[in-house]
Amino acid sequence: MENYRDFKYERAKERVKELKGFYSSLISYCIVIPILAYVNYQTTSFPWVLFPAIGWGIGLIAQWMNATGHHPILGKNWEERKIKEYMNSNEF
Repeated sequence: MENYRDFKYERAKERVKELKGFYSSLISYCIVIPILAYVNYQTTSFPWVLFPAIGWGIGLIAQWMNATGHHPILGKNWEERKIKEYMNSNEF
């Protein structure tokens, strides 16, 4: 029972670290993209700011899905189910 509590604690600690990283990236995105948009507006008429905004946005979505456990393909709590499956398996 103690090992299970240690595992849950480590997993929770890891999830909090991932959420902290996501929030840091989100704050950076909210600061950097408007600065790039301003530079883009002042220098050229081509909207190149869309490329980093979309690319970084896709990365943020992926980071959010990883930090919160929302995986559209694998489903929620897939990792925990697989770990339990392997722990209960005789072949592993």
